[in-house]
Amino acid sequence: MAKTEIPKDIAGMSFEEAMTELEGIVRDLEAGQVKLDDAVKSYTRGAQLKHHCESKLADARMRVEKITGLGADMKLEDVESE
Repeated sequence: MAKTEIPKDIAGMSFEEAMTELEGIVRDLEAGQVKLDDAVKSYTRGAQLKHHCESKLADARMRVEKITGLGADMKLEDVESE
């Protein structure tokens, strides 16, 4: 699968912001009232938003795993600085 390019405006979004926009795109596409060219553009942006959300979730999962797997020699500051 090809790597998804993430535009800067999406890269700067929080998970919640990206999900809200993605939900709006899905709603518009499901309504079927979008012209073909606009639908393709919306689908492309939706794929970028989806990839961004998946990346944010993966990062959060890794942070939680580090926190729950803290060893005696690791401090919380070490996890937060990453």
